[in-house]
Amino acid sequence: MPNIKAAIKWQRQTERRTLRNLDLKTRLKTLFKKAKANPEQASSVEGQFDKAARKGIIHPNKAARKKARLARAIRTAAAVAAAAPAVTATAKKRGTKKK
Repeated sequence: MPNIKAAIKWQRQTERRTLRNLDLKTRLKTLFKKAKANPEQASSVEGQFDKAARKGIIHPNKAARKKARLARAIRTAAAVAAAAPAVTATAKKRGTKKK
């Protein structure tokens, strides 16, 4: 326990900041997961990462890394979705033949 009044205040401030930052980091993780599932939300999530980096809650490089990973995940999901209908169409043709 600090003996100096100012140090006691610093301790209180640090606890409040830590809780606020933890809440925001948790929200960013949740938004990131939801954006991977629903690509329409990606631009708002990227903005949230930029905002957190500006405020110093996360490192700017971490924000850039997360945005890049999100973009890559969305591209991959789009490519898989584009390729999936072709595969299912051929699978349906094979399954309809009678022997």
